[in-house]
Amino acid sequence: MLASRLIRYADLIPCKNAFVDSRSPGSDQKENFTLIGPGVSENPNQHVHIPEPHGFNIGGARQPPRCLNSQHSHETAEVFVVHKGRWRMIFGVNADEGDVTMEEGDVISIPIHMFRGFENIGEETGFLFAVLGGDDPGKVTWSPRVFDLADRYGLVLLEGGRLVDTTLGETVPAGATRQRPPSAAEIAQRATPPRETLAGCVLKPRQFAVNAASPLVRPGVEEAAIITPKATGDGFAPGPISGWWPHGFNLRCLRLESGATVPAHMRDEAEVIFVHRGVLQVTTPEGEVILGPGDTFTTPKGMSRAFRACSSNGVAAYVVRGGDSPAAPRFLA
Repeated sequence: MLASRLIRYADLIPCKNAFVDSRSPGSDQKENFTLIGPGVSENPNQHVHIPEPHGFNIGGARQPPRCLNSQHSHETAEVFVVHKGRWRMIFGVNADEGDVTMEEGDVISIPIHMFRGFENIGEETGFLFAVLGGDDPGKVTWSPRVFDLADRYGLVLLEGGRLVDTTLGETVPAGATRQRPPSAAEIAQRATPPRETLAGCVLKPRQFAVNAASPLVRPGVEEAAIITPKATGDGFAPGPISGWWPHGFNLRCLRLESGATVPAHMRDEAEVIFVHRGVLQVTTPEGEVILGPGDTFTTPKGMSRAFRACSSNGVAAYVVRGGDSPAAPRFLA
């Protein structure tokens, strides 16, 4: 059972034509991943590593230097953790309404109903760990320019979000309707918030809110808030990112010094752990799981778990917990 809930970074199965922009010049080398939940892929052949509903979706994007993800808008929250590389997040339907540069470990929560794109501006292949709100995050709304380029390179997006690749011999099914580009009114409804407002949606690790009252705190262990929509049952105040749009999950950073431990405890919410740095041992009644950088693990609700940092440089892990107000963990005697 544990093996089916573990996704190794080395074993990620990518989709290289997940979206209607995947043939556009500059975007044709990106890899998209659906780790947990259906995601928003437009390709019915996208591999889903863990389909079990969690209340949120987990995905990823891997792109070589100067590879671009085109301007689009989401119906639910979209959160990125930079695991590898240096990235530029670009705002506006025409990619001309501001940007922000992000380094490894940085987090951004992008509001719903605004256009965004992102580009790897580093010198190595980069990877973004992504969280989308809801079990069904809906479909992507693309900028008009994306549709123009897709037509030129043989991709057709149908209403409902299905992609047809005519270069592979696929044809538009009889009776199907092509997705139309957003109208001027729809674009206006997805206006970019002011720059000073968006600044509050981006955090560097030094800005994470370490909570000394976290139930997980032990010698060498700290838990920091990143996204907390409202006061929680496990003692976290709202923020630093709470958002005026719904999230439906909390995002924390769990840091352990080498050899530090968190004793066995249980939770009622879905909990997904993504290791950014170091090696983390997770011990459950069904055995142990060793997580390295880039690995993802989801622990069954109600199953006990204990943590130990096995690496000499300690551990930094990003933890997604379901719901706006996770309850306090229950420690085993």
